[in-house]
Amino acid sequence: MNAISFALILTGVLLNAAAQLLLKAGTNAVGHFEFHINNILPIGMKLAFQPFIMGGMVCYAVSLVVWIMALSRVPVSIAYPMLSIGYAINAFVAWQWFGEALAAQKLLGIGVIVIGVILVTRS
Repeated sequence: MNAISFALILTGVLLNAAAQLLLKAGTNAVGHFEFHINNILPIGMKLAFQPFIMGGMVCYAVSLVVWIMALSRVPVSIAYPMLSIGYAINAFVAWQWFGEALAAQKLLGIGVIVIGVILVTRS
């Protein structure tokens, strides 16, 4: 894999991870909600115009374009497993920003993911 292909994959992964984190920040800002027939419009509007959620949607849109560019250069059997790095990134950032737990079992799982990605990219 050349440097441009790797940069495209890494950019796509980072944008996807950023999108997830922004969506979580947006839902934290909006708070817990239930969809019912009489609150679909108010909750929908609140979500649609929440800045973090809007940012997350933009990150998803840009990541889609970047990912298509990456897939045009890298076999999907190598590119797709690299998306798993986003799980590790999200876990660490969620631990820092949102105070989510990062116990030994999660760290072990993240380690397995990272080792798996390394094995796939070296094949």
